[in-house]
Amino acid sequence: NKDLIKALKGKDALRASVIRLLKSDITRSAIDSGKDQLSDDAIIKVIHNHVKQRNDSIEQFEKGKRRDLAEKEKQELELLKLYLPKQISDQELETIVKAAMEELKALTKKDMGKVIKLVLEKVKGSADGKRVSQMTARYLTG
Repeated sequence: NKDLIKALKGKDALRASVIRLLKSDITRSAIDSGKDQLSDDAIIKVIHNHVKQRNDSIEQFEKGKRRDLAEKEKQELELLKLYLPKQISDQELETIVKAAMEELKALTKKDMGKVIKLVLEKVKGSADGKRVSQMTARYLTG
């Protein structure tokens, strides 16, 4: 709310628009779940969904040679990332993935879903699912 007020006073239309959209989706998610307020994890999940949408849009706009729209999406993406937890390094993620594999005694790609689920619970928003999936696939055998 403070950031929205600051953006409105500073006439930063892009930031205000992104924050309003986030607030709206967070409120809608709370109502859909029958709660007054979402947990921090649920809010992070909403923000991650927006980040994923922006990444998909950027890819599509660049394929369609619409650099102007891709640039706007990139700016929105950078603003959204400000509201996510700091991303962990590849080394930290690798350690967590290996520990999860050991804990679950996972060796093959059939176990990938279980490993990813456990890792995502442990990192709580500080690494996105795509990154976790790629790291996990690297260490599991066919």
